[in-house]
Amino acid sequence: MQSINAANIDNELVKRLPGFTSHYLTVNDVQLHYIIGGQGEPLVLLPGWPQTWWSYHKIMPTLVDRYQVIAVELRGMGSSDKPMGGYSKKVMASDVAALLDQLGIGRSSIAGHDIGAAVAFSFAAHFPHKTKKLILLDTPHPDENMYRLPMLPTGLGLHPWWVAFNQVRHLPEQLLENRFHLVQDWLFDQLLVDKTAVSSFDRQVYAQAYASQDAIRASNGWYQAFAEDIDDIKGKRIEVPTMGIAGPAGFELFSYALPPYVDQLTLKEVKGSGHFVQEERPLETSEFIRDFLS
Repeated sequence: MQSINAANIDNELVKRLPGFTSHYLTVNDVQLHYIIGGQGEPLVLLPGWPQTWWSYHKIMPTLVDRYQVIAVELRGMGSSDKPMGGYSKKVMASDVAALLDQLGIGRSSIAGHDIGAAVAFSFAAHFPHKTKKLILLDTPHPDENMYRLPMLPTGLGLHPWWVAFNQVRHLPEQLLENRFHLVQDWLFDQLLVDKTAVSSFDRQVYAQAYASQDAIRASNGWYQAFAEDIDDIKGKRIEVPTMGIAGPAGFELFSYALPPYVDQLTLKEVKGSGHFVQEERPLETSEFIRDFLS
């Protein structure tokens, strides 16, 4: 795997997206990295595991004609700080809220993929006055159904072993330092229908972001907070208009996971896609987002 200079990577990547710039802000004693561009109503994009803001690079240029797009790397992700704690989705949502306050943005639409979807959901649940619309990409917020995930393969689809593995403290970062790309490549190959949708260059970008022990520890912290996340969401309702966009497997999950929490729900299935819908089917994903927000 060819090494990428971590100090320059964001500046080099953002050059590939005309109209976007890279910035940092310190909120809640944590420095967050974000990419911003475009004009119009604000739209926040939150990435997931095991990726960075770059996971939105295919759809960001399609949205800037109508929206001010802000792709935020959550605490523990990419070029953002990696503190020892604070990885509950409620706390991470409060980071996003504080960042928007510093940017002078009172209310925004927010979209998230994977872990970012859980944070976006928590943002809408705990900061409804700051939320205009909510978009979830292929992942719901953790709830008590998480405790029903099988410990062993059942033969009924992919076994999510990494959810349990990421609960283990200290060991994963020792095993995977500078080798995390092995996990990432396996996940991409298993969870993409079109294996080329996340290119070899994209994979290098993500591998670099998760190569260090600190990065692995911090990202595993997102998973280790699930029990707290489940408690934080009990009794919450999402009152703002909400759209779930997912491949066939995620669409089926959304169909029973979201209605108990969401009052105004629209679901869109991206056929021929796996988990990484915004990279595998960027045009369809972008069109769904634009239609929903407009």
